[in-house]
Amino acid sequence: MKCFHCGGEMKRGKTTYTVNRKGYHLLIHEVPAWMCTQCGEVYFEGEEVDSIQEVIKSIDEKIGKLRRERVAVQ
Repeated sequence: MKCFHCGGEMKRGKTTYTVNRKGYHLLIHEVPAWMCTQCGEVYFEGEEVDSIQEVIKSIDEKIGKLRRERVAVQ
């Protein structure tokens, strides 16, 4: 597999996925990914993307619930 960015060779490995959202920062370590040996570009396959999106959706819902509960208490 070739890197879409630079044409370098892609190899399977594990990386950390990071997202900074309003209200939280999330780090998921050891996520399987394709990584370019030349430029370091990272690509996730569909299964990993789906799992990451499910985690983010769940956290977003729980953060929203916490915010609503905090407003109700005040």
